[in-house]
Amino acid sequence: MASNVNETNNANLTKPIRCIVKLGGAAITCKNELEKINEENLGIVSSQLRQTMVSSENFVSMDWSRIPGTSEIACNVDSFGDQLRFDASKFVIVHGAGSFGHFQASKSGVHKGGMDRPLVKAGFVATRISVTTLNLEIVRALARAGIPSIGMSPFSCGWSTSGRNIASADLPAVTKAIESGFIPVLHGDAVLDDLQGCTILSGDVIIRHLAAHLKPEYVVFLTDVFGVYDRPPTEPDAVLLKEIAVREDGSWSVMKPTLQGMNKQVEITVAAHDTTGGMVTKIAEAAMIAKLGIDVYIVKAATSHSLKALSGELRGNVPDDWLGTVIRFTR
Repeated sequence: MASNVNETNNANLTKPIRCIVKLGGAAITCKNELEKINEENLGIVSSQLRQTMVSSENFVSMDWSRIPGTSEIACNVDSFGDQLRFDASKFVIVHGAGSFGHFQASKSGVHKGGMDRPLVKAGFVATRISVTTLNLEIVRALARAGIPSIGMSPFSCGWSTSGRNIASADLPAVTKAIESGFIPVLHGDAVLDDLQGCTILSGDVIIRHLAAHLKPEYVVFLTDVFGVYDRPPTEPDAVLLKEIAVREDGSWSVMKPTLQGMNKQVEITVAAHDTTGGMVTKIAEAAMIAKLGIDVYIVKAATSHSLKALSGELRGNVPDDWLGTVIRFTR
């Protein structure tokens, strides 16, 4: 990332992290239903993350919230003994908003700035209420799966932008949480902007910034489709792009499969209410991460293919029957 970004204090880790995971908003929410979580997908994703992070098969829920319909707290302290160790691999999770936040942001124009306008200021508040609500529910789902997760909202942790580019980020707070044995869970957020007052900082941009500084072994984007296609995957004859090569200048080309026509255009669509750029932003940020020498896997969440990507099983050898997109740096 550019050297003019204000990083508070030293953000160095004693050991490199293993993986940064992006939970796509469309994969963990019902994107066409306002503020509705895809409980089934989120549950499977949480289970797969536990399998890849924690060495022990034994786990105890860390969500001690009140059990719905009762006055009891879901906590069994006797389950926590010296024999239960939380030997979690170093992961960082960043999630999108999906059906949370995008509606509020697009209706009020938060991404365009203008905090002096009452509608934008109200939209800023409404957007943050929505995305932090989702963040809490994701942290709770991970905690119920035995993952020591900690929600870290960018706005509250001092992230800000200037002209929609990251200007300040409290990375030491993230690294300190990692070193303390927690799994930080960040998210796309409404943040203050030095030039336009405010904007939306997308999860994909956050991941690129984290990858540049934390240098994970690999990055996984969990989405609602199997990967990157040459056109919207709902269209007939859409082709899954299995491998994309990124060059030094940031340009990229499809390596597998071979597309007919040298100038064949890859068509990407963006949902009308998506204020973060959708798949366009995802590919651009993934290409920037790959330029750092970090392999990026884009794969459908809650599948056997996503489990292989999360576990690191694909590093160096991607089997032909794996469904997903690998984005790699090539000279």
